[in-house]
Amino acid sequence: MTDIFNTPQPQTEPGIASAENGLVVLDGPDGVAVTMTADAAHKTGQSLISAADTAERQIAQGRSQDD
Repeated sequence: MTDIFNTPQPQTEPGIASAENGLVVLDGPDGVAVTMTADAAHKTGQSLISAADTAERQIAQGRSQDD
């Protein structure tokens, strides 16, 4: 049986990105921070948008199957 208190929960608050000294810093919820090069930040952003689009389609498909 899975303990609900140990199961990671999805974040509902977006991270905030900023540029500092030629690097991109992403500040996320709960004190999470990631520093990336501009190239890594571009690729991460594109990957996040693609995954978010896929997740939205999955949710929409789940709703249409419930009808």
